[in-house]
Amino acid sequence: MRNEWDGIGIMSGTSLDGIDLAWCHFTRKENGNWDYRIDKAVTIPYAETFRQRLSDAPYLSALEYVKLNNDVAECFAKAINDWLGDGPRPDFLASHGHTVFHQPDIGLTTQIGNGAVLAAKTKILTVCDFRTKDVALGGQGAPLVPIGDELLFGEYDACLNLGGFSNISYRIDSQRIAYDISPCNMALNKLANLAGLSYDKDGLLAKEGTLIPELRQTLNDLGYYHQKPPKSLGKEWYDDVFTPVLNPFLSNHSVADLLRTVVAHIADQIIANVPEKARTLLVTGGGAHHSFLIEQIQNQRNTLRVIVPDPLIIDYKEALIFAFLGLLRLTGENNCLRSVTGAREDNCGGCVYV
Repeated sequence: MRNEWDGIGIMSGTSLDGIDLAWCHFTRKENGNWDYRIDKAVTIPYAETFRQRLSDAPYLSALEYVKLNNDVAECFAKAINDWLGDGPRPDFLASHGHTVFHQPDIGLTTQIGNGAVLAAKTKILTVCDFRTKDVALGGQGAPLVPIGDELLFGEYDACLNLGGFSNISYRIDSQRIAYDISPCNMALNKLANLAGLSYDKDGLLAKEGTLIPELRQTLNDLGYYHQKPPKSLGKEWYDDVFTPVLNPFLSNHSVADLLRTVVAHIADQIIANVPEKARTLLVTGGGAHHSFLIEQIQNQRNTLRVIVPDPLIIDYKEALIFAFLGLLRLTGENNCLRSVTGAREDNCGGCVYV
């Protein structure tokens, strides 16, 4: 059995920041576990016009939607080809795609970025469409990262990702449990946009604000937060549930006050979902750079050691783990856990294009 693999993980998140590419090397150890390293990584921002197309994707006609599916793959392929140039090529690509619809309660999840186009344009074996098999098995199709938390980052009591949504992963009763917690960068960035900022660097604007207790309480009372896992969030929930709570406060409160309150809300929900026995919490994703949010999380529980790793892991852990998911698909090992998603069985998801 082959023990050395090189793969590129490709990630495009709900924050619409751009394309994360991470060239990862995996080595299978004698005990069957895997070691990893990230050899190089880059984030390629989306052009504003393309970002808008992605934002509008749920409202496109069928023809426009299919065209965008191909155009996203073309965009990914160009980014990879430009990045690699005439240099070495990896054994495979593993693409998360870009999520447009996620409604597992009706058996639906879609990520655009046509894998056939990506494989044809890069001439690299491509693995994609990781979620749909799990949803077909009755699962949430999300989160997918916990298999990587289990097999690559198992030394931490809990792993927290702060992306468009926050999500958590931890081990309890010999099982890996994971689920989405709350909106994170999606909400913070949209509020920062109101102040003419693409994002609130280090949370400096939020730090200037004053809490709005009524908003904080109303957000904390939302029904999703009182559901038991497995559960997951999508843009539809953000638009239909979270935004209508926020909107009435926009006209009579400053952006700083709104940011301060949403940061408090995010920290409230995170601490409510970190197991009491946890002593170490690994924090990654773009929100790990939001020093004020990290401070608020740490301040709520002084027995918890909040660990922010080096920037390569902060920014590219998800891309790393999607490369790992692709590797597991190619080796025929389960890459999705029913204890996380609620599916009928553990499964090995992903479509392969040669």
